[in-house]
Amino acid sequence: MRDTLLFDLDGTLTDTDPLHFEAYARLLAPHGKSVDHATYKTRIMGNTNDDIMRWLFPEADAQGRKTLAERKEALFRELAGTSMVRARGLTELLDWAADARLKTAIVTNAPRANAELMLRGLGLADRFDAVVLGDELPRGKPDPLPYARAMAILGVSPDRTMAFEDSASGVRSAAGAGALTVGLTTGLAPAQLIDAGAVGAVAHFADPWLIARLRAEFGSAPLSIAA
Repeated sequence: MRDTLLFDLDGTLTDTDPLHFEAYARLLAPHGKSVDHATYKTRIMGNTNDDIMRWLFPEADAQGRKTLAERKEALFRELAGTSMVRARGLTELLDWAADARLKTAIVTNAPRANAELMLRGLGLADRFDAVVLGDELPRGKPDPLPYARAMAILGVSPDRTMAFEDSASGVRSAAGAGALTVGLTTGLAPAQLIDAGAVGAVAHFADPWLIARLRAEFGSAPLSIAA
C-alpha cells in the first residue's frame, strides 16, 4: 500500500496560471514580445525559469536571464497578493492524509519566495512534511530529481507514492521518479497529461475516479469529499 502524497504547487493546489500568464505579459511587453495562451501552456508552464528565459530572451546572458526571471516572479507576487483559493477537495484530502498519518510533500519549480507566499496564502504553510524546490536543485522539472529528492527526504520508495501535477513537465518529473502520477486539468487537457505519463486526469481532488483510486492504492479514501 502507498503511504505518501506528493503535490505540485502552482496550478495543482491553486489555480495560479492566469496570474503567471499576466506576469509574463507585463514582463514581455516593454521588450516588444508576447506569448499566447497555447504557447504558455506548452512551452512555459511547469518549466524552470532558466529554460524559459533562454527561450524568451536568447539574446540575454546568464545574469540578464536571472534578472528577467526575478522581475517576472516579483510581478507574479504583486498580482497574487496574500490570499488564494484552494483547489476543490484539497482541504478534505489533506485532512484525510493527516488522519491516516500519510507523509506529504510539496515539489515545485517555484522560487522560494513564491512558494512561501502561496502556502501562506492558502493557509498551508505548516501542512506538509517537506517542501522541495526545483529552483534550488541542480536540475528542476521535467528532470525526475525534485521528486526523487522528496522521496529521499521522506524516506520512501517510489512504489509508496502518489503525485499530483498539472503540467506535462511536472508529470514527466514525477512519473520519471517512479511516482504514480495523477494529472490536474487546470491548464491542459486529460490526453496531454496522460501522454506525459499520468495514469489519469481529474479536474479537482473531489473527482469520483480519484477517490476510487485513492481507496485502491491506500486502502481507504477521503469519503467526506463531496463529488
